[in-house]
Amino acid sequence: MDDGDFDGTLVLEQLAGIDKVDDFLDAVDSDDVRRATTLMKRAKVDASAIAIVIRKMAESDGEH
Repeated sequence: MDDGDFDGTLVLEQLAGIDKVDDFLDAVDSDDVRRATTLMKRAKVDASAIAIVIRKMAESDGEH
């Protein structure tokens, strides 16, 4: 998966499967990369998608 193919809804769908969408969005809003990563791993999001999410969080630099 590369950035051009990334679809955030896939990540959200997998998080919905473990009922953690709200927790994930809270982590993203508070720039808590560690918590967001933990939640994505628990939802079995693949490593390349996790890397894209982390990069997008870093690029936003607090601007959501």
